[in-house]
Amino acid sequence: MTGTDGGMMSFDVVTWGDPGADTLLLQMIDAHDAEFMEQEVSHIRELTGGQAFCLRAVRVKSWNQDLSPWPAPAVFGNEDFGDGAAETLRFLRDEVLSGSCADAAPADRRVYLGGYSLAGLFALWAGYQTDAFDGIAAASPSIWFPGFLTYMREQDLHAEAAYLSLGDREERTRNPVMSQVGKAIREAEEILKQAGTDCLLEWNKGNHFKEPDLRTARAFAWLMNRGRR
Repeated sequence: MTGTDGGMMSFDVVTWGDPGADTLLLQMIDAHDAEFMEQEVSHIRELTGGQAFCLRAVRVKSWNQDLSPWPAPAVFGNEDFGDGAAETLRFLRDEVLSGSCADAAPADRRVYLGGYSLAGLFALWAGYQTDAFDGIAAASPSIWFPGFLTYMREQDLHAEAAYLSLGDREERTRNPVMSQVGKAIREAEEILKQAGTDCLLEWNKGNHFKEPDLRTARAFAWLMNRGRR
């Protein structure tokens, strides 16, 4: 079941699955991601053995602005990164989880925040900001983002579990910033495990643009299956 929530909102929110399920998946997306969400939902169902869940996809207006925790210069193209992540997280907490977009849900509902690329980085950053999320699904996150590893070392992740992934060809780029992504994702895994977080780093075949829907589904599925152990 799909549907678009109306009202005076900053972002468009689309829902799949059962709004009353005890598992809520939250994912920040853009127009490109939206084209593959039906496939992602199907992958999640298959990978979790048909577990009930509700997935709420929140479509951002400006990818580099709405998902960036702090300003940083552009690493490709001409668009710099902004500092809109705090406002985006506020919308998730005040509207999607407890406000006008919230569903009636079980008191013991588990909430997992995830995303792909910069949305994956946003999810990981958000896990350091609040205890609203039980797990973080960061698929091929932009972990090369300037200053982010330092941030991870200095803060405590509130979520109990985090999934990280990367394509095995992602670090093979001439871009001097993005070529550090392999080293950065390994260091991020080490930081999380040393802090006592249940963390998995999974390597996928291909570059950054291969099967983002399946990679994100794997991230959410790992958290959901872990919660059923």
